[in-house]
Amino acid sequence: MTGKLYGLGLGPGDPELLTLKAHRILTGAPVVAYPAPDTGPSFARQIAAPYLRADQLEVPIVVPMRVERFPAQEIYDEAAETLARHLDAGSDVAVLCEGDPFFFGSFMYLFERLSGRYETEVVPGVSSMMAAAAALGRPLAARNDVLSIVPGPLDDETMRTRIEAAGAVAIIKVGRHSARIRALIEAMGLTACAGYVERVSLPEQRVMPLSAVPESAAPYFSMILIYKGGEGWNAALSRTTMDGAS
Repeated sequence: MTGKLYGLGLGPGDPELLTLKAHRILTGAPVVAYPAPDTGPSFARQIAAPYLRADQLEVPIVVPMRVERFPAQEIYDEAAETLARHLDAGSDVAVLCEGDPFFFGSFMYLFERLSGRYETEVVPGVSSMMAAAAALGRPLAARNDVLSIVPGPLDDETMRTRIEAAGAVAIIKVGRHSARIRALIEAMGLTACAGYVERVSLPEQRVMPLSAVPESAAPYFSMILIYKGGEGWNAALSRTTMDGAS
């Protein structure tokens, strides 16, 4: 019999935000795989570290952290075949994914390659978007508000169209695009409606109104939440402090 493949959502960073189900599968799996940069530690492994056992086999999936394109298809092809060997040997494999596996998660590429050959289960995780709203102390959306999720690398014209069409907006992957995005939000007259969160749920988390964010570039793990709906939640932004307390 072959092993079972699991895609485990780990949440935004705080190890206590793992679900009970993810914890059970993580601690029981003989093989644990996770994405890892070619320089520095794996964020997914750091989240799971308190729960890993010494006798578990760890399989890093090395993905280059580059601005320019790299041969991602070949990397996931090779990783899939490596995991397939463990599954064929009868070992269950838990693949770690920060956030949620199917919400911009890297596990989706392994799922595409392996789910047709092996029994597979996806365990959802707490999204950083939900965690950011909690840290900001302002709901994402309510009633009939339309919530749009906008990736930061989008061009200004596309981003403006998406923001204009929504009652609430989550701009993710802000990072090196922060100055351009902030200028667009300012030009649209929405700065007073925008909150900023970086490294949510981690000890170095920062939460503040967008107007208070320094000019320096934001880290990759940062997000801007805009609320334009009919609820009076934006008043909470004025009470938001650097550590997220309201």
